[in-house]
Amino acid sequence: MNYRVDTPSGIYVMRISDSKSGVLGINRENERINTMKAHEAGVGAAVIDSLISENILVISWIDAKTLHAEDIHKQPQLLSRIATSLRKLHSGPAFQGEFYFPAIRKKYLHIVLENSYFIPDQYMELEKQILDLEKMIEENPEKPVPCNNDLLAENFMDDGEKIWIIDYEYSGQNEASFDIGNLAGEIFLNEEETTILCDAYWQKHLPSKIARAKAWSMIARFGWVMWASIQEAVSPIDFDFRTWGLKKWNSVLPELQGEHYNEVLEILKQK
Repeated sequence: MNYRVDTPSGIYVMRISDSKSGVLGINRENERINTMKAHEAGVGAAVIDSLISENILVISWIDAKTLHAEDIHKQPQLLSRIATSLRKLHSGPAFQGEFYFPAIRKKYLHIVLENSYFIPDQYMELEKQILDLEKMIEENPEKPVPCNNDLLAENFMDDGEKIWIIDYEYSGQNEASFDIGNLAGEIFLNEEETTILCDAYWQKHLPSKIARAKAWSMIARFGWVMWASIQEAVSPIDFDFRTWGLKKWNSVLPELQGEHYNEVLEILKQK
């Protein structure tokens, strides 16, 4: 939970995290350190204080508008500004820890199967397609950079001059195309919007990078479905995680079963 704290010396945000979040692969020490490094990069809030044993992190207040997916769809020019902030983050100080989503999503799947949590029909049948995408990506890796790895629209804040990036729970060294593809999947960017984001980030039109982002978008949505199933079972938050997960599943299912998947895989094979 996040709380606004008003004091005579200023305004702050206090984050108090659930102790069960470790099952999701969250490292609170990494979160603290990487939040500091994102601030050094010029896109994150400053760390004021922390109590790691109590899962408490206090950060500076950012006077800016929280973005939502509809803002980005209505104002596609925001994608170029987001790309600028992502480049700042990715070129900043290296993060502590690594975030390799194929391993993380397999861990999520193992937890779900071991505990008989909810899993959608056809899920296991379609994992073969995901494994093939992961194999192609692994054969031609990008250089790891500091990544947020959880780029919901709401993790961007616009102060009118720059776009800030917040929430480093899942942060770690990863490849830039994961951050881009995961963002595309979280906000459900269409073909044109994904191309705009990739072109703005790479500062040129690179079909191979667009395909890589699309591949990560499919892999991420597929994996986050299992994240939602775990959250449904363990989280104390009053939120409909199953509906959230099924939205991801219902968006990626037709892509895995259609020409979109084959087109992306063929481009990845060209390297």
